[in-house]
Amino acid sequence: MKISARNQLKGIVSSVSEGAVNGIVAIDLGEDTVKASITMEAIEDLGIKEGVTAYAVIKATSVMFAAGSKRIAGISARNQLAGTVESVKKGAVNGHVALKLSDGSIIKGSITNDAIDELGLTEGVAALAIVKSTDVIVGVE
Repeated sequence: MKISARNQLKGIVSSVSEGAVNGIVAIDLGEDTVKASITMEAIEDLGIKEGVTAYAVIKATSVMFAAGSKRIAGISARNQLAGTVESVKKGAVNGHVALKLSDGSIIKGSITNDAIDELGLTEGVAALAIVKSTDVIVGVE
């Protein structure tokens, strides 16, 4: 199956925190970890447990950016991935930003051209990709 989500980050499940309805799945990407909040039913159906290979699937429209590489304190979004802007492609109103993470993987986001300009997102600049755990889908093969 092919899917339209631009971000499919492969890693190893490092932990599963179980709740009554939802759980938090942590996927270790190497130097970064992505956390996903998904239902316990999905965790069980997919056989997600520590050590399993999994994908963090994130739509580009769910990725926010911040200038610089310093984590932002006092924010509810669980995922803050530091990297370097690899490319910026502007459209009429929105653009796509590709951020290269320390492990070499790429996370892409779709934000307004105004935001790209205001944040100074150009090739080679340090930035954070920020994603809420509820916006991360977990996939397994």
